[in-house]
Amino acid sequence: MATIQDLQEQYKALNELDNTFGMESEGKINAGCLIVFDYEYAGQEAEVTIDTDEFTAVCPWTGLPDFGTLVISYVPDKTCIELKSLKYYLLSYTNVGIVQEHAANRVLNDLVALCRPVRMEITLDYKIRGGLHTVVTARYARE
Repeated sequence: MATIQDLQEQYKALNELDNTFGMESEGKINAGCLIVFDYEYAGQEAEVTIDTDEFTAVCPWTGLPDFGTLVISYVPDKTCIELKSLKYYLLSYTNVGIVQEHAANRVLNDLVALCRPVRMEITLDYKIRGGLHTVVTARYARE
């Protein structure tokens, strides 16, 4: 049976390994796969809410995965986000090293550039890691 001292040495050895698990750069995020379709009710304010509990990226320092629930809420202007393309886009975050606060803002910026909504809010609610719970909300409102 391992002693506490033995385990401390083993953990120290783990920390010295390159445990990034094939971490990718933000360049792997593929906003180019996103597609929109015409919103036939332009001027009529309808709020669209999309959520998934399958969002994942990795910590850029440790390479350990961060899992979260992503909620996208927006009022379309002339176009709507096509859902299958959104799924591919979100999957492109897998193995990307990005801090939680940046992930929410990156999703917001990419989606706003795509569909130019009246307003949009991204909420990324991460699973608890190390006893800390993080929720990041990023907002856009057209002026």
